[in-house]
Amino acid sequence: MKVLVACEFSQIVTKAFRARGDEAYSCDLLPTEGNPSWHIQDDVLKHLDDGWDLMIAHDTCTYQCNSGVRWLTEIPGRWLLLKESCEFTRQLLEANIPRICRENPIPHRYAIDLIGRGYDQIIQPWMFGHGETKATCLWLKGLFLLKPTKIVAGRVGRVWKEPPSKDRWKNRSRTYRGIADAMADQWGNQ
Repeated sequence: MKVLVACEFSQIVTKAFRARGDEAYSCDLLPTEGNPSWHIQDDVLKHLDDGWDLMIAHDTCTYQCNSGVRWLTEIPGRWLLLKESCEFTRQLLEANIPRICRENPIPHRYAIDLIGRGYDQIIQPWMFGHGETKATCLWLKGLFLLKPTKIVAGRVGRVWKEPPSKDRWKNRSRTYRGIADAMADQWGNQ
């Protein structure tokens, strides 16, 4: 199966699918932290029609997430950036790819309205073997809900405590390995 992992520089999800025999490629404007042979460094919108069977999309949450809704009225130009971000999301969700999962934090109502639909599922890292909280919404097309694989106790909100740094956004955006493995196990090789 040919898998596009959109907006992924880390290759955590790409590697999970590759480990199970899928032909998976990450695509991001940034260079990859993984294998460059499996990475397309470009605008993902240019590659949506390249014959993919599945896309896992991790587009930027900066303007859409509920935690940042207050900035819409406090930072000039933020509404325009929200509209552009939601249009990008719509293009991903409406791509001519039979199966799509778009993941992102809990969105605010303005983002849901602009995207044109809400999410289908909320998952947490603690459902997939990590003792942490990070509510992650999944928008699904042609896929069934992701089933928890290893529910654990000791749930801590670590991600939002990431200290200020130039890489803070990168570290907060990485997919947990247990979630990536569950996606590959449950949605791959079909």
